[in-house]
Amino acid sequence: MLLMPQRDWQWIYNDSYGVLSVSLGSDMEFLTPYKTKALIPDALATTEFNVDHAKFYIEFIERIGKSLNIADAVRVQLALNATAAHFLLKPQMPKSWFFETSAVCVYSELGKVFQLKCQGEVVQVLVVESNIQASLVMLLSPELCLSDSKAMRQFDCIKVMNDRLHPLKANRQIAAA
Repeated sequence: MLLMPQRDWQWIYNDSYGVLSVSLGSDMEFLTPYKTKALIPDALATTEFNVDHAKFYIEFIERIGKSLNIADAVRVQLALNATAAHFLLKPQMPKSWFFETSAVCVYSELGKVFQLKCQGEVVQVLVVESNIQASLVMLLSPELCLSDSKAMRQFDCIKVMNDRLHPLKANRQIAAA
């Protein structure tokens, strides 16, 4: 079942877990993976899940439904994390040096899935924010080691230049006549 935004939804910084959360009414709270260091100052105070957030969330739910065949609960999880990342994470500079350049020119858009290649490892990412030169992407894979001292966990976001995004391999079936 897909959760649709309600008037009583709000962003709350959960001190107990040290992450941003979404209060989904009186008896439900969704914890994002985003800690204080990554958040804009406004995210540390209770704020409403406003019309712009709801519009983005609904559009994201629809877009990932077309690109990923996943359960509704996972779609909701991805959409809530993407909404938090889009509106409440600090702006980032691209960190493309971690990733291999793609030989294929891609068109990046919200909700599209790509691969990133880093030190021989290939992971899947989901576009949360896109412009003509770079995209903010969310890691779908369980983890990614960027260097000896830096790693990403599932749902962490990183900004990369679009020339680092590799298209997913299409499963092609050839029918012989």
